[in-house]
Amino acid sequence: MKLRTLITTALLGLTLAADIIPNAAQGAEKAKPYPLKNCLVSGNDLDSMGGPITKVYGGQEIKFCCKPCIKKFEANQAKYLAKLPK
Repeated sequence: MKLRTLITTALLGLTLAADIIPNAAQGAEKAKPYPLKNCLVSGNDLDSMGGPITKVYGGQEIKFCCKPCIKKFEANQAKYLAKLPK
């Protein structure tokens, strides 16, 4: 009887995960594209550190040149978001 409960619980978890994952991907599709060719934090070329890192904040896609820039951005988002063209 415990095996049946375990299998049922696992199947329910997989079903819920299948419903959640596509919804997360849909949210990323609605983000405004990043309009700059440089890192918003450092001003460096996005490929200067091996390729850009893309994150979404408040519906806006932001690209960074490296992980340390992500930490700086997250410490003061308003300062850096103000640099984006309107």
